[in-house]
Amino acid sequence: MSKNEADRPPELVPEQIGDDRYRAQNVGNPEEGDVVFGGQLMSQLIVIAADRNPGKNVKTLHTIFARGARVSQTTEIEASSMHDGRSFGSETLTVWQGDRLCARALVLLSADEPDLIQHTSEMPSVAGPETCSLAGPAGLAFPGAEFRIVGDVDTWNPEAPTGPPELYVWMRHPTSSDEQCVNQAILAYATDGFLIGAAMRPHAGYGQDRAHVDLATGVVSHTMTFHEPFSVGSWSLLAQEVVYTGRGRVYGRSNVFCEDGTLAASFVQDSIIRK
Repeated sequence: MSKNEADRPPELVPEQIGDDRYRAQNVGNPEEGDVVFGGQLMSQLIVIAADRNPGKNVKTLHTIFARGARVSQTTEIEASSMHDGRSFGSETLTVWQGDRLCARALVLLSADEPDLIQHTSEMPSVAGPETCSLAGPAGLAFPGAEFRIVGDVDTWNPEAPTGPPELYVWMRHPTSSDEQCVNQAILAYATDGFLIGAAMRPHAGYGQDRAHVDLATGVVSHTMTFHEPFSVGSWSLLAQEVVYTGRGRVYGRSNVFCEDGTLAASFVQDSIIRK
C-alpha cells in the first residue's frame, strides 16, 4: 500500500489483484438492502483511474449502469488504458460480479494548463448549511459524510408538500485530503442519489419511500465533470434541477459549488421511474 492509500478512507483503496484488475469494497448491509449504491462505484472508479494516470486529474467520468450489483457479492473492476498523452489520458473501466457485467465507465483525465479565457456560473442564493437540518438516509452520502437539504425538503414521504423539481443539498466530509481524486470520489458518491427525488417533488402522492415497493427507480447513466480543485472538508452545495420527466425516464442536471462560490463540478443523470 502506498503512502497515499494509507491516508484514504478504506472504501477508496481497491485491492489490486492483477495488472489491470481490482477488487472493490462494497458499502452497506446486504440484509438491509442488497444493492450496491451507484455512487460507491463511481467513487472507486475515480481513484483507480487517477492512480493509473499520475500527474493528471480526473476531468470527466461517464458511467452507464447496465445491471444492479449486489452488496453480498464480490465486486471487481477491470481497467483498460485508451490513451496516455502529455495533456490527456483516458481509461475504460468495467465493473464485474462474477461473469455479470454491471457497469462500464469512460474516464477522461487531464493535466492542468494556464487559463487563456475564463468565466463561470454564479452560485445560487440559498440558505446556508447552518440553517438546515440533517435530512434523508445516510446512505446517500459517502460513509462519514453529512448532508443538509435546503428548506428541509422531504422527497421521501409521499404525503410531503409538493414543490418545484429542484433540490439544494449541502455536503461535507471530515476527510481533508491533499489528493484531488479523494475529494472527487467523495463528492461523486453524493451526486448519485437525489435527482429522482427531485423529479417526484412536483407530483402529489409520490415519494422515494415508494421506490422498490410499487415503483421501480434507478440511475442508468451519470456523467460528472470536474472544474476547479476543492476540498470535501468544507461545505459544497449541490444545486440540482430536473428538466424532464416522462416516458418512464428522468433527466436531471446540477452544478456543485464550494461555499465561497467556486464552481467545482457539474453532473447530469438519466434515470428510470416506472411502475
